[in-house]
Amino acid sequence: MTHPDLPAGGVRTLEPAVRAASVADIRAAFEAGMRDFMAAPVFGLFFGAIYWLGGLMLLTLPGYFGYVWAVFPLAAGFALIGPFVAVGLYEVSRRRETGEPLTWPLVLQAVWRQGGRELSWMAFVTLFIFLIWMYQVRLLYALFFGFASLDPLLFVQQLFTTADGLIFLGIGTCVGAILALVTFSITLVSFPLLLDRDVDWITAMITSLRVVRESPEVMLGWGLVTAVVIFVAMLPAFAGLLFVLPLWGHATWHLYRRLVVHPVAT
Repeated sequence: MTHPDLPAGGVRTLEPAVRAASVADIRAAFEAGMRDFMAAPVFGLFFGAIYWLGGLMLLTLPGYFGYVWAVFPLAAGFALIGPFVAVGLYEVSRRRETGEPLTWPLVLQAVWRQGGRELSWMAFVTLFIFLIWMYQVRLLYALFFGFASLDPLLFVQQLFTTADGLIFLGIGTCVGAILALVTFSITLVSFPLLLDRDVDWITAMITSLRVVRESPEVMLGWGLVTAVVIFVAMLPAFAGLLFVLPLWGHATWHLYRRLVVHPVAT
């Protein structure tokens, strides 16, 4: 089975084109993602478990070492690295689409090969944004609460019952929303594009931005729904990510395939 946008004898160019998205595209991508998850649930649960366990570590370790202030921003910023963790899911969907064998060695090797390619630069970009998020939260914490570590209960009390705490929450939420919007815009289709095609990471980011610009209302709606679902999935000790990551990972692949068109030269 070949990609539908590649005619027989055609040769791909490096500049992908984008098309406008509709709610129907979102629905179709989600339905296709559900089919992928149901057809290969072990792969989905495996990568979902990695994401879940990583979330649990970020939730428990800061409190254990006395950095209670870092628990909430770490949990909030953790979603930023979701597209990178989902690379294995993109590979599963790609193989199902093309009819290639779907085995653990082949999927894991495909993911491992990305370590020395352009996709690793995109991973660095998302990690850099995550670090910016954490540093600005640390700066705000120092400005409003000083440098001393607070008792967990005292910190929560000050966070929600004092003017400084509410201002801290307000500013942090606004900055986080801006960083989340930037990350969403540059990673919406960049990771699956880099896995699928031989393009550089700058081109991948620009293509992702063009997808968002082409249909801002639909794409931002998709991003808002994604953020809400991930937040709900995190409430039961991050356990919901076991199922949310596979569904959204597979759906993202199919959304990329619907919105990014690779021109061909015959």
